[in-house]
Amino acid sequence: MDPQKIIEQYQKAIIQIAAPSGTGTGFYLKEFNLIVTNDHVVGDNAEVTVSGKAFEKALSRVWFTDRKHDLAFLEVPAGVELPEVNMGHYETMKDGDAVVAIGHPYGLNYTATQGVISKVDRIRDGVKYIQIDAAINPGNSGGPLVNMSGEIIGVNSFIIRGGDNLGFALPVNYLREALQLYQPHRGLASTRCFSCGFVVTSANIDSKKYCPSCGTEVTLPEIPEVEAEPVGVAKTIEDILRTLGKDVKLSREGYNVWSVKEGSARIKITYNPENYFIAGDAYLCQMPADATKIKPLYKFLLEENFRTEGLVLSCVKQNIVLSSIIYDLDMNKENGVEAFRNLFSKADTYDDQLKTEFGCMDRLEE
Repeated sequence: MDPQKIIEQYQKAIIQIAAPSGTGTGFYLKEFNLIVTNDHVVGDNAEVTVSGKAFEKALSRVWFTDRKHDLAFLEVPAGVELPEVNMGHYETMKDGDAVVAIGHPYGLNYTATQGVISKVDRIRDGVKYIQIDAAINPGNSGGPLVNMSGEIIGVNSFIIRGGDNLGFALPVNYLREALQLYQPHRGLASTRCFSCGFVVTSANIDSKKYCPSCGTEVTLPEIPEVEAEPVGVAKTIEDILRTLGKDVKLSREGYNVWSVKEGSARIKITYNPENYFIAGDAYLCQMPADATKIKPLYKFLLEENFRTEGLVLSCVKQNIVLSSIIYDLDMNKENGVEAFRNLFSKADTYDDQLKTEFGCMDRLEE
């Protein structure tokens, strides 16, 4: 199959996953009605956010984890229709076979890289992996490795840092085994004991922390009765977002990163403890196609920056961005609510005004 056809076939089945600890990739298996990803992508979280070409960002329950094989299975958001993709057979693969790795490296959504299998059975910690030279990077984790027949033959799992295109994918036979083990326990928080392979569930766990088969301490993906709250500046930011009516769980996009929608504007909030600043960047529309509108647009942006306190309009490539920067020691919940409310309100207003008066175009989003 042509690589372009493979990419087209998989685009709506590829899922972007965000947890408080970071982001990664997953893919949908219609046969099991589950989203597959890496265990290290979901971390210790029983809920993560998922988004895709076919649906908006939503919360997804983590039902099964397998630490030894770095696998996790997630619930598909209700009412979502996703395409069917098929699993292939690892046993038929050989060194030199062409493959395609699909994922979201460094936040670059729906990136596909082509390469070959360098070694079909590289063994690491007692588990076979497919070594590939197709470029995979942070964010690719949990995405599918696909053969040239368009079948999934592995789950992209890790790279060797500092290596030159040294990527590794878990063979699909391990995935099949884990899926079959999980099937009888659907709807129960489950984990596969990394010591003996027994599937531990909320119904059979010993003393709420031990594998009933071998006694190894395990952790189930269970939603805690009291959710752990962030601390410090991150807690203040989330308190502000709640006050402004935003869903904090859906807003989280990684460690100290949040993203919200206000009207047609997308606003990204980041906190970097190393430089002590909280940045709110509202991505508005794009520059107008009509070149005669650009000079008046620049004049308007400069005049608004002179008139507006605490906000800055700028052009980043083709995007018009409204930004607010707050020093962390200066921010408390009260002034933060005021600053963010002003940013959110002005973002939506400016977005509409720029489109109406200057012919600015809708921003392209993946």
